[in-house]
Amino acid sequence: MDEGRAKMGGMSERLDLMPQGPEPPQGRASVRSPWARTILWVGVIGMLVAAAVYAFKACVETPERIIRQAGATLSTVAGAFQRGVVSNAFFSYATTLTNHLRLQVATLSQMEVFTRQEAPLTGFGTIPLPDVVVEARAPVHYTYYLDLDGEWRFVLENQVVSVHAPRIRFNKPAVDVSAIAYEVKRGFLKTDGVLENLKRTISALVVLRARDNLPLVRETCRVQTAAFVERWLMHSFTDGREYVVKVRFADEAEVERGAREGFPFE
Repeated sequence: MDEGRAKMGGMSERLDLMPQGPEPPQGRASVRSPWARTILWVGVIGMLVAAAVYAFKACVETPERIIRQAGATLSTVAGAFQRGVVSNAFFSYATTLTNHLRLQVATLSQMEVFTRQEAPLTGFGTIPLPDVVVEARAPVHYTYYLDLDGEWRFVLENQVVSVHAPRIRFNKPAVDVSAIAYEVKRGFLKTDGVLENLKRTISALVVLRARDNLPLVRETCRVQTAAFVERWLMHSFTDGREYVVKVRFADEAEVERGAREGFPFE
């Protein structure tokens, strides 16, 4: 038996001395796995970022495109008329430019002559005296304007913009009090009283004279209003230079009717 054990021991030693096959490359697999996961996550994150960028550009560019299209429509005169924003656009432009609600369209400075005639009495108002005629000469400055808050109507026909503007109004006339000259033209009794009466009425007389002077400034007002509207069209619309502007004031129908019937309305 000892001999048998010795043989078995020898065989065991020989088996231990036999060359062994190559071991599986466990280390290489452990090296590849982290790189693969990293590349995979980078790809996923890149796809998510690209999708987010595309969605953001779509959200931003769509309103901008709509605004550009609307702006292109509003940038033409015909487009503004189609959208019904002409009157509001004009009001915004005019009030921003003038900084108030009055569009000045004409001024007039001239020497005005005012005359007053009275027949004074004496003897407790029973005895008439010779007539007294006094005269005042004064430089007066008139300013005429249109109310921007009034009714403005714009009509487009072919290449003509017809402007239906409010009636012409005027500020309180400015009298150069320091330059007023008074003179007694006739009479010599109780002239001081007549002069005082004339002085008290000058403020009212210049208002009447401002109304009487409307025919003198009407065409100037028309030209100035048309020029203002033309500047607005050129400033606000790409094709504003292509249109002709015609102006008509609200009171002109009354003026024309009065001229036909022989009753002055001005």
